[in-house]
Amino acid sequence: MEKVLVKVKKGMNFLLSRIAAILLVAMTALVIYQVFTRYVLNDPAAFTEEIVRYLLIWTGFIGAAYAFSTRQHMALVFVREKMRPISRKVLVTATDALVLLFALLVMVIGGTKLALSAVKEFSALLGVPRTLVYSMAPISGVFIIVAQAINIYEDITGKAISEEASR
Repeated sequence: MEKVLVKVKKGMNFLLSRIAAILLVAMTALVIYQVFTRYVLNDPAAFTEEIVRYLLIWTGFIGAAYAFSTRQHMALVFVREKMRPISRKVLVTATDALVLLFALLVMVIGGTKLALSAVKEFSALLGVPRTLVYSMAPISGVFIIVAQAINIYEDITGKAISEEASR
């Protein structure tokens, strides 16, 4: 069981980190191109602003999934650190379960409904369906659910599923 979880976590972290890196490079290139066309050519490329906006949304969702998978998301730990070990374990497990529930109900189910409702809506400049942008919520929601399921397993068993364990 643990070997499967290690492979899933390792593969998911690899995929999410590479996607985020590609998105950031693309956004950087587009912003540089936008600045060049605006200030050097005096003819700004209008399409870059909309693409960068959509890539930023996707990067935020991918980054959130990666943060939950690596447990590097922002957290206030001062209350948790003052608790006894058993209370801390219950709190962390309950928090991870709530995040999983949120990802399922809001991001996957709600995000899917939102994406499907926007099939006939198109962006103003590029003409791409808004579904393309909104589909990132359910996609990242699935990644967060998988990450949280692994996190809950770690919380309950006390065993950390790390990428180094597979080496």
